Amino acid sequence: MSDYKKFLEELIDIVVKEDASDIHLSENRTPFIRVAGFLVPISGHPVLTKQDLKGVLDELLDPSKKEMFLSRKHVDFAYDHGNNIRFRGNAFFHLGKMGIAMRFIPRAVKTLEELRLPSILESFTNKQQGFFLVVGPTGQGKSTTLTTMIDMINSQRLEHIITIEDPIEFVFESKKSIIDQREILQDTPDFATALEGMFRQDIDVLMIGEMRTPSDIATAVTAAETGHLVFSTLHTNNAAQTIERIIDSFDNSQQEQIRYQLSASLLGIFSQRLIPRVGGGLVPACELLINNAAVSNLIRENRTFEIGSVIETSSDQGMIDLNRSLAELVRAGEITIENAYLYTQNAKGLDHLI
Repeated sequence: MSDYKKFLEELIDIVVKEDASDIHLSENRTPFIRVAGFLVPISGHPVLTKQDLKGVLDELLDPSKKEMFLSRKHVDFAYDHGNNIRFRGNAFFHLGKMGIAMRFIPRAVKTLEELRLPSILESFTNKQQGFFLVVGPTGQGKSTTLTTMIDMINSQRLEHIITIEDPIEFVFESKKSIIDQREILQDTPDFATALEGMFRQDIDVLMIGEMRTPSDIATAVTAAETGHLVFSTLHTNNAAQTIERIIDSFDNSQQEQIRYQLSASLLGIFSQRLIPRVGGGLVPACELLINNAAVSNLIRENRTFEIGSVIETSSDQGMIDLNRSLAELVRAGEITIENAYLYTQNAKGLDHLI
């Protein structure tokens, strides 16, 4: 292979045609794409060589990113193909070989209805201040959900929105709001510097691509306490685990303070999973915690283990229990019972609903 630009174009054409979400490239392996949650080899394509990976990386990375890749042995990047096609990617080494994973980022923002997400999420975009988290494992649609919520604010409110991302995924066009997007290394040296600076940038809404350190979390919570609306993500499985992860990331001497801050500033936590749909494609199942007086007390009193029970019994307040979401999808013929049990975190609880 010698024309690596053409090779990328062919891969991207396949991604668009097959409605794929990811591309996986590695030395000594044929290319793979992910379709409806499943990895699929690109049939008929030869195994990629070390030279092929070097050639592809030359197309994907600018000189500074290439230098970082070679020194750190991995690097995050974004790739614009044109024609409204954008990818976020990560290049890495494994057993001394190079690998590339790329996630397709659609340019068009979908509505909550198109994403089949609960309409109650819109209520959180109307808040003036507070802290809202979208959580779940990698590849479950967290960024897409956040993008939709931020664009709802962008379309409906006159606000100054700042996003801090590594790398920037969806590129917003300012509508009613002003949106400034800051990419780590390109626009600011790190998350801590960007978060420190945002207090002097007259912002109303902050979106942090991912909170990575206790300092990031502390600044985000403080921003929510001081009149800002803050959105972010964490790689956690559910609401209770998210709260525990946040608190446990701090030293024992700081945990009581962060519990009190979180109990006052938290708006809600939305957890989602993308599950293979019987008719093809993926469908979301979700959990939603809304911070009310009962939840706030549990956070302050370090009784987060009881939060699951509050969610189960508070559907009348808009909370959504994951098992109930799964059971409804099974009854509607959207997903199989086997997949419902595969994705539940409480099989005995699901038994009573199916």
